[in-house]
This record gives sequence, C-alpha cells and structure tokens, in this order.
Amino acid sequence: MNLLTEEARVADQRSLFGEMAAEETGSVKGTQPVEAAAKTADARAQAAARAAELRHLLDYHAYRYYALDAPEISDAAFDKLLIELQQIEAAHPELVTPDSYTQRVGGYVSEQFTPVTHMARMYSMDDAMNLEELDEWLARTEDALGAGRVAYTCELKIDGLGVAITYQNGAFVRAATRGDGTTGEDVSLNVRTIKDVPMHLSEAALAHMGADRSAPIEVRGEVYMPKGSFARLNAEADAEGREPFANPRNAAAGSLRQKDPKVTASRHLATFIYAIADTAPLHVDSQHAFLDWLRRAGFSVNGSVARCTSPAEVHAFCADALAHRGDLDYDIDGVVVKVDSFDQQGDLGFTARAPRWAIAFKFPPEEKTTVLRDIRIQVGRTGVLTPVAEFDPVTVAGSTIARATLHNLDEIRRKDVRPGDTIIVHKAGDVIPEVVGPVLDKRPEGTAEWDMPATCPACGSPVVHEDGEVAYRCVSLDCPAQLKERLLHWVSRGCMDVDGVGDELIDKMIEAGLLHDVADFYHLTVDAVAALDTGRTYLKDDKKKGVSAGDSIKVGATIAQKVVDELTRSREQPLSRVLFALGIRHVGKSVAEVIAQRFLTVDALAAASEEDIAGCEGIGPKIAASVRQFLAVPENLEVLQRLREAGLSLEEDLGAAHAQAAQETGVAADLAEAQPLAGLTFVLTGTLVNRTRDEAGAALKLLGAKVSGSVSKKTSYLVAGPKAGSKLTKAESLGVPVLDEAALEQILATGQIPAA
Repeated sequence: MNLLTEEARVADQRSLFGEMAAEETGSVKGTQPVEAAAKTADARAQAAARAAELRHLLDYHAYRYYALDAPEISDAAFDKLLIELQQIEAAHPELVTPDSYTQRVGGYVSEQFTPVTHMARMYSMDDAMNLEELDEWLARTEDALGAGRVAYTCELKIDGLGVAITYQNGAFVRAATRGDGTTGEDVSLNVRTIKDVPMHLSEAALAHMGADRSAPIEVRGEVYMPKGSFARLNAEADAEGREPFANPRNAAAGSLRQKDPKVTASRHLATFIYAIADTAPLHVDSQHAFLDWLRRAGFSVNGSVARCTSPAEVHAFCADALAHRGDLDYDIDGVVVKVDSFDQQGDLGFTARAPRWAIAFKFPPEEKTTVLRDIRIQVGRTGVLTPVAEFDPVTVAGSTIARATLHNLDEIRRKDVRPGDTIIVHKAGDVIPEVVGPVLDKRPEGTAEWDMPATCPACGSPVVHEDGEVAYRCVSLDCPAQLKERLLHWVSRGCMDVDGVGDELIDKMIEAGLLHDVADFYHLTVDAVAALDTGRTYLKDDKKKGVSAGDSIKVGATIAQKVVDELTRSREQPLSRVLFALGIRHVGKSVAEVIAQRFLTVDALAAASEEDIAGCEGIGPKIAASVRQFLAVPENLEVLQRLREAGLSLEEDLGAAHAQAAQETGVAADLAEAQPLAGLTFVLTGTLVNRTRDEAGAALKLLGAKVSGSVSKKTSYLVAGPKAGSKLTKAESLGVPVLDEAALEQILATGQIPAA
C-alpha cells in the first residue's frame, strides 16, 4: 500500500479526544483488573521513557558545560533534571543503568589532548540551592556524627575549571583537567605557564611528609581567570572584531585548553588549590590542617576560609561571603562547606557521584531591571516551541545580555510577563540569563497577554499540544529548525548506525544544500560529499597534491566513499531501528521494537488506529497519541515514502531481529527461536555482576519470558543479586522461587530452570 492512500489519510484523521472519551465511558473492552494492570504497565513504560529522555538531556547539557564550555541551562535547571531522574530510579530500580548520570561524575574528556588517569576519582559536589537545603544537609550531618561533635571548613566556591596537578619527589610532573572524574585531559604545558603553580614544592612541606616525601601526590583545585584579565581579554576581542567570552569561567576553560601554551600564558590565569587525591603521605588529619600544608608547600590557597564549630557559624560565613562577592577580583558562585575531620569524612563516605561530607551552597544571582520589547519563538531540536524574551541590553554578572528563554506558555502565565513590561532579570547560576518577573507598577496601560502561535514559525506546520503537557511542538520532519538534530539522531549508533557521519560533516552537508530531511542521506553521491569544504585550509604548498598554502581542504574521495558505503549498509536496518531513528516523541529503542514486532510494516502502522497502537504491551495512550500525531503529518508520510523509494524496506524481519538481539545479549539463536521461557514472568532485583538488570531482562525476553518490575502472585521467579531489598522480602512472603545470578546465567545458557 502506498503511504499516501486515502485509507491511511482517513485513519490519520481520527479524533484523539473522541477516542479518549470513548475509553473513559467504558466502550473499551476489558475487566477492571486488566485495566489496572495496563495502567501499571503504562506507568512503567512512561517512567522508562522519561528516564531515557532525562539521561539524554543530562548528558547533552553536561557535554555543553564541560566539553564546550557553553552551557544552555542553569545549574538549578540541571539539578532539577537530575533530581527527577533520581526519583524515577528510586521508584523503579530496574531502570537504573551503569551509564546513568546518577551513577557517575559529570564531565567529558576531549580527544584533542592525551588522556590522563587520576590517582583517585574526582567527585562532583551536591548543591544546596538555598538555606533550607543547606540546613537539611547540616542536620543530616549532625545526626550522623553527633550534634556538637562536628567542625566544618567553609571555603569560597571558585567559578573556574577543575584541575589535578601531580608531583613526584616534590617536582611538577603533569596537570590534567577533571574530565569525567576518572580520566582527564593532559594540559601540563599550559598549566606550567600559570605563574602561581609551583614547579617544586617547598622543602618545609616535603620534610613534613617524612618518609613519604618521595610518594607521588595529586593536588586538586580550580583554574580561574581574574576579572581584570577577563576585561582585558574581551576588550582585545572587541577591538579585533571577535566574539567576546560570555563570562570568566568560560574564558578560563577555553584558555586552559589552548593548543599553544603561549596563548594560555597571555591570558593571565590563576589557581586556588584546596584538595588532594590521598592525604596519607601528608600526615594531616583535617581539611584546615591540609590547607595550611598547601600554603607551606607554595600553592595558592584562598584566604577566605574559616573553621566553623556550629551551623550558626556556617550561616554567618555564607552571609559574609555573599555580601562581599562583588569586592573580589574573581568570580564565586557559592560556598563549599566540608566536614573538617578526615576521620569523620571517612565515616560519611560517598554516594555514586558526590561526597556525603561536603556540600556547595549556591548563591542567588544578581538582578537588574530592563524593558521587555518582544517575545519570539525559537523552535528547538526536538520540535518544542520555546518563547524567548528580547529586552533592552543590560549588564548582569559581568556580561551584557539581551535575550532569555521563557521556557513555555505556562511559565509566561505564571510570571505574568508581557511585551512592554519593565522586567527583572538575572543570571541563574551566574551563567544563564533568566526573567524573574515584571515590575507591575510600571506596566503600560492596555498591555495584552502573549499567546503561543497556532503554526510553527519555521515551517508553517500546525503546532501540536498534548493534554497534560506544557510543551507546544512541531512534529514535521520537514521543519528546518529541527533538521540538524534529527539528522544526527538518524545516523547515531542506536539508530541507523552510520559510522563516520558526525556533527561537523552534517553541518557542511546542510550548508551545501545536500540535506533537507533524513531521506536525502540516500541520495548523496561520492562526488558531492568529496567536494564539501571542511572549513580548514592548507598551511603550506604541497606540489604532490597540487595545492598551495591557503587553499581550502575538501572532504575528499576516501572519506566520501566510506560515508556512502555506510549509508548503503544502513538501508538494511529493520523497521524498529527506523522508527527509533525518526525521533518520534516517547518512542525509544524498546518502544520501537514493540511497535515493529506488532505491526511488522510501516504501512500497517500507518493504517492503525490510536487504540490499536495503545494495545501493544507496555504502550499506553500517551505513546500511541504521539505516534498517531507523527503519522498525521503529510510531510512525514512523504519522507517515509521517499525512504522506501531509496531502498529501505520499512519492514521488520523477526528472524533477523531475533538473530541480532541474540548476538547482542549472548543468547543462542536456536534458544531464542524456541522461546523456552514463554509463559514465565521474572522479576530482577539487587546488583548483578555479569550483566546489568536491563541486559538480563532483554536476554530473558528474548527467550520468551515476561520481565516485570514488581513482585506478585503471578511472578514465576525472582532473580536476586546482592543488596536485594523489599522485592526479595515480598517474594519470600508469597512463596515465589528465588534464583541467584548463577542460576540466571544457567537459564540464559540452556533455556532451562535449574533444579532446586
């Protein structure tokens, strides 16, 4: 069937609200228990989809912050996403993955520098965004260690770039960025140019180490750019017509990652050192004593530090630091409060990503007033329409701002901001411009409320707004505002898996007019890709290549041929990969596999009703509505038709899919085909050693089993690893057989349940 037949068009036009009303009035068949089970399954599916989305968002924004030094959201907004993911994973432990941001330290390692493994992991820091959260942490700490028995070291939180510097026998060995917490980037040559970094430690400090003076030590701290250096750097940028740095933190990060150390030296960076990988060789027992050793060793240690013996003294230090932050020649964004005693720090330990014995109290941002001139729409990479405030330029926290996101219509209504208002603005986290709200007594008469447009300003397609959601979206594959991110998602490893096509190459293809949607990938030629300008030039003449200095460097035939070959290979990907690659909202890899296995062809899916789609196991009305909305856009159907004409099958070969899944999970293909665990329900809990719970669940499903997130009388077996909790208790109370990981591995290898 052609995707654009009248039958498909009629199916596309079914009323979402009519079907929902029918469901509510009981016209959908099924008993109440079945409906309850479906709702539970739907809730789990939604939780899994939201967790995957949050992990993607956290990774994206961490990359923007750590790797590009160009954050798009505030620290508070990032923390909100992280807290939401922690809550989902706490409610659904089976959704926890090893690569989840809750299980690791933020940060990225650039490929431009040699990787360096730190002597010990560099952790992130939990944040207290207000005094209430700080007091909660102080109370937990006092409860754990004993009220009145805890002293705290309070230090200013420097807004710079984390660095680790290693010394051997008192001599500088190397320096590295924090990176991902385990591995950083070797920036030794650049750090050598920072004047306050000692190349040799003082004899007094080495003598204090005694017999351990030859032991390697790795100190940690912050590289920052003084405000005076920042002002000079941006003045030079203005004079030369270059883009100025947004703030000193970004300037410091960019300066430390220069390939030429002379450039770093010219930026006049400085450091404050405050931590070490291992305190044992120093023979000190507290943070305060350790800071004294750092000073004796020759390091730059911030002078604004205090040892506080009560929460009241901690409050006083924070208040004083906030009052005098503007007097400093460097940026701070808070106060770090640490338990002073190293023994007590050891008693408290760490979470997966941060020490329990320290917290960063974040300062509120500086505020200014200005006039809101307009609210314009920005179409994001996922099709979300984001209103953006445009106002008279104003200087806040060291830089001039004239725009700020208003996030969504609900936020605009909540803040009641309107074009023409005098508004209060600040920088959230001293980085991200934000509109606080209007000054109502300065509002001009007759100022009207602002409303979202009915059509996408980038492509003219109707805007979609789902009940219960704040976002307004454009779901057209033809929307130019979403093009790059859709293209990147299409070629990514989990989707069509096109090796060699990345961010830079896609930018060049778009600029050259080669790509307008994902179907255009399959019309690329070797000659067209080879002729693309990389944006770089030859530095000297090369007679063999027939080029001169200054000539532009092209992509070339070798890379172009590889790209075309990879795209050709991707035509063989199954329907499930295509559905995931299309970027349909709420449709992740697992959901795409369920849909593909149920409908087998894109034609059948295009003709299916929303109720048909919602009938798939684990797929509820929200996912079904999203799929139907996507398929209701004629431009999307046209792209699918062009993909078919380009040679993609748009069909699901269950045999091939099972074979691929068997290879990925290590399950024998013949066992997968036999489905020996059909009719059995497994629940996984605790920590598994050989594979994650997600991997174990996927392998069990491949053998025909159902994997549930909760224990009930219908549970056939509970697989329990170490640290199993309430699920194990419930299974034992219900008489559900409990298996260990060894038994699980035997089941996956043989398809048979081991004898008790």
